[in-house]
Amino acid sequence: MTETLLAVRARSGLVETMHHGAVAVADPDGELVAMAGDIDRPFYLRSVAKPFQAFVSQGAGASLAPVELALAAASHRGHPVHVAIVESMLADAGLEESHLRCPPSWPLSEVATRRLVASGERQPRAIWNNCSGKHAGFLRACAASGWPVDSYLHPEHPLQRGIVEFVTESSGHPAEPVGIDGCGAPVLRTTTRAMARLFARLAVMEDMSKIFDTMHRYPSLVSSNGEGDASIAVAANAAAKGGAQGCLGVAVGGRHGVAVKSWDGSMEAAVVGAIAALGQVGDLWPEAMRRLETLARPPVTGGGRVVGAVEPRLDLAVV
Repeated sequence: MTETLLAVRARSGLVETMHHGAVAVADPDGELVAMAGDIDRPFYLRSVAKPFQAFVSQGAGASLAPVELALAAASHRGHPVHVAIVESMLADAGLEESHLRCPPSWPLSEVATRRLVASGERQPRAIWNNCSGKHAGFLRACAASGWPVDSYLHPEHPLQRGIVEFVTESSGHPAEPVGIDGCGAPVLRTTTRAMARLFARLAVMEDMSKIFDTMHRYPSLVSSNGEGDASIAVAANAAAKGGAQGCLGVAVGGRHGVAVKSWDGSMEAAVVGAIAALGQVGDLWPEAMRRLETLARPPVTGGGRVVGAVEPRLDLAVV
């Protein structure tokens, strides 16, 4: 049961590449309303889990201001504003960069990396890791709750147990057994159906409204301007979060949770599939579709000119 999310098509009509995946759309009650592909095939949430990890951290006493909450839910690009907010998150709790257990990394943004190298930096740092905001949120929660700080990434740590329990209950799918994500944190299991339920909760539940509002208002902090998830959040009344290996979740305020998984790990395919799904269930008005046109049908260039386009091939089945 595979579903074509998109095709790379030349102007002559030749289809060069297909991407397959799964899409699920859940209503405010978490019930499935539309789908495509194998929505019960398991995979890891990766960074798509960050809004829910941030929610648990906040509930455990992290006391994050809105822009800090955005960084706790972020895969940030390492621009100065991102780093400054993470530094503040740590300092306000009496913590330092040395407390972060995410590995040293250069920023995801090439522009940010070039700026650092030009300023004389020669070694990667943990605070530049795209997950440092999430880790700072973890640490703030541990400091507030009196939990061990050094072992905050252990799967049996009280904070991580709370995250597993929350994601399992909210999605209706066991998040265990966990793996280890690239940043060292426990990574949670899911399915496309379960991820849609998670984002439906983010879209409608009063207890998650602060997370939704923050992600919708500060999408450039959650990722960066021009990224697929940030662009969807700007164009629609939505919060959106991308993750490694072609995962993308969208919470449309008061309406739907949309989950997309590209089986070959293509984020471009996930973004194109998500926009197509949002359009098919009526969550994008004409102006929003116009704003997202470049991402919905990215051009394909050759010889310095446009020679084709990436086109959606998604056909949702109404449940």
